[in-house]
Amino acid sequence: MNPYPRLLIVAAIAVALGGCGKIEGLFKDEKPVSTVAIPAQANGQVAMLLPDFTLLVEREGPSVVNIQASRAESTPRQSELPIPVPEDDPLYEFFRRFMPPNAQQDPAPAQDSVSFGSGFVFSQDGYILTNAHVVSGSSQIKVMLTDKRELRARLIGLDKRTDVAVLKIDAANLPTVKIGTPDSLKVGEWVAAIGAPFGFENTVTAGIVSAKGRSLPDESYVPFIQTDVAINPGNSGGPLFNLKGEVVGINSQIYSRSGGFMGISFAIPIDLAMKVADQLKTSGKVSRGQLGVHIQEVSKELAQSFGLDRPRGALVVRVEPQGPASKAGLLVGDIILRLNGQLVENSRDLPRMVGDQPPGATIKLGVWRKGSERNIDATLIELPGEQLATPQGNNSPALPQSYRFDQLGLTLSELSAEDKEALGVRGGLVIQQAQGVSAQAGLQNGDVIIGLNQTEIGNIRSFERALQNAKGNIALLVRRQDSTLYVPLRLN
Repeated sequence: MNPYPRLLIVAAIAVALGGCGKIEGLFKDEKPVSTVAIPAQANGQVAMLLPDFTLLVEREGPSVVNIQASRAESTPRQSELPIPVPEDDPLYEFFRRFMPPNAQQDPAPAQDSVSFGSGFVFSQDGYILTNAHVVSGSSQIKVMLTDKRELRARLIGLDKRTDVAVLKIDAANLPTVKIGTPDSLKVGEWVAAIGAPFGFENTVTAGIVSAKGRSLPDESYVPFIQTDVAINPGNSGGPLFNLKGEVVGINSQIYSRSGGFMGISFAIPIDLAMKVADQLKTSGKVSRGQLGVHIQEVSKELAQSFGLDRPRGALVVRVEPQGPASKAGLLVGDIILRLNGQLVENSRDLPRMVGDQPPGATIKLGVWRKGSERNIDATLIELPGEQLATPQGNNSPALPQSYRFDQLGLTLSELSAEDKEALGVRGGLVIQQAQGVSAQAGLQNGDVIIGLNQTEIGNIRSFERALQNAKGNIALLVRRQDSTLYVPLRLN
């Protein structure tokens, strides 16, 4: 006999009677979502009625707003070209390329482009949270409330690193959201989003938490909440609610190969967003601490090369001159394992942990160096608004003498004085030719070797000594244009 009809009857009776114990708590007025869990059976199967979000939408929907951001754009207008051949003629491209530029296009008058997004009120006096990319560069921002009011909004401030922006409208006694705790979210938990995808206002979608603490490329300061809630263009900046009707995130990005929703979306944790919002309200900008290091993920091969028990921490590949790390004594090849006693499990954790500290704060770093851990104190400076580009040097200098290391598959030459100055290094070896294991590891002609394991390389002699002491566990620190990274070599 199938047990599920009986289970559903039991659940229906519990609903009709108001339930008891834990079931009763789910139907109290303060709970905006109704769910009934049915105890697991002896075979381990679990049945559950789907959540009802109607009360959540009724209570929290009025605090969600739609945003229209206008930008003035001037685009060139293609004019008719006096070309004596049709477009499908092979000679058309020839004539088009050699026509005078002002005959090909003339300037068009500036036009306003409008982008749509979402947001939510977090203060009764009219402060609104949304995404920075929704309102960045806007000449005019308009907010539409659920009561059909349309109000002009002022941009209080935005932070592109976390994609958070704060707006202000002139209104009072507005409905506001309740702020939740993202740390209490569990993978598999139901969540809902309210926003305006493709301009369809007050659209509600639901799903589950797929993962927590996700790191995305070029996003170092946000441990994203991943969900399978349907998020599309226009949802950006809208709230992500938990089953209690609390905001736990700001819907920010989607993963898509087509431009539409594909089952993976990302939200900014609300606790991080509120910290940013508080600073934006106070000073209009966000101040973050800066350590002054460039880091790399520790792979299994690199962990073996540095004598670390397992891949963890953030590997220092460059130390900014005169920065906090340099003054504190951090060295290239150090692996940062802890910050103020908190574990740094991977390199993605460190920028966020340092950025959470204010400029001027003194932090205690647990650093792995040459087989042992030590503590280093560093005093942070303020992270500038824009990162300065590092100078690019000549990566393939022509030097008269070359040195071959057949076991590594490398042909090397020493840097000239001009190259050292251009690269900002005290010494190094240029790879003239990479073959065999070096080529397989990803080394390229023109790369500059500036370190081997945790030893600085200045010339051929220092490279030979470090190679002898490495005992087969080799990780080369390489400068490639404006990037610095460790490349492990596997010697059979």
